[in-house]
Amino acid sequence: MKKNGPKIIPFPDLEKRLVDKGLEQLQEKKFTAAIQMFEEAKELAPDDSNVYMGLVLAYYESGALEKAKDLAKIMLKEGIGEYFQTLDLYMMILVQLHDYEEVVTTIEALEDEQAIPFEKREHFSNFLTFSKRMVENRLSSLESEDEPEYVPHRPLDLLENNDSNLQMRKIVELSQKNIRPYIKEIKAYLQSKEGHPFLKTMLINILQEQEYEKEVIVAKFGDEKHIVPTALPSLHDFKQFLEIKEKVEDLEGKDPTFFHQLISLVERHLYLLYPFELKPSSPAVWAAAYHVTVLEYHGREASIRGIAELYQTLPEEVEKAVSFITKLEEISYPNL
Repeated sequence: MKKNGPKIIPFPDLEKRLVDKGLEQLQEKKFTAAIQMFEEAKELAPDDSNVYMGLVLAYYESGALEKAKDLAKIMLKEGIGEYFQTLDLYMMILVQLHDYEEVVTTIEALEDEQAIPFEKREHFSNFLTFSKRMVENRLSSLESEDEPEYVPHRPLDLLENNDSNLQMRKIVELSQKNIRPYIKEIKAYLQSKEGHPFLKTMLINILQEQEYEKEVIVAKFGDEKHIVPTALPSLHDFKQFLEIKEKVEDLEGKDPTFFHQLISLVERHLYLLYPFELKPSSPAVWAAAYHVTVLEYHGREASIRGIAELYQTLPEEVEKAVSFITKLEEISYPNL
């Protein structure tokens, strides 16, 4: 008679412990270890959205974009996690892979089914317009392979042209060139009141990558600053970013998805402001304000007074900060 082997009983909440450990490894940029933790958790909880989201993020951060894409696609197909949050992540991965055709196909299918909520229609419409243009640009470049895409020393005309898509294309092209011949134009754009803050940050990043060590003036949101690009810290080493992140770190264990949404929003807005900071500089005020904002995005009740008390700050300050966050959300990206 065949004997059955011993029955293995996993520790209680083992999948939660694995997720917590995976997130810890992710924070420390130990992506291989993080992936292993999330894969083990997935075996124990194959329908847990937090496990899937953690694994997608681990693959994404490790550079395994195809795996991240495939997993996010499974989440969408199987209805794992909040659909439009996953869709946002999926779109971001597709853009990283330059798979603009898939972006167009996915969003157009949702539009045909009228499945996109009213408050998200403009967001996905902009995504669709941008991707369609990238597909068209790709086809145009294939049709004119013999024509140079960029003429050296040709003026950028960033301030003369209001087409945000064209401006972004020129800046992306510039990242592959020696920026020295264009310094005068770059400086003029950075110092102008008309220039888009998102595009200005892109230019600052290019100056940093090409180790530009001379002073430039940057104007954003009615403020002006003299900077030396090579002397600036990266966004992830930005003091204010690290301070806000520290204020909300308890959320990571309680609700990892909520935590990552909040941090993603902070990153996006600080990128827009870079090299300036959120004002007032108090990390508690901004941690509370972003907490309120993400709650509202989820359609959950958000008491400014209650959240302010949680972060030991003033409700009036939090309310002002929430208003500014709303303003930043309206202009986070150029109108592509």
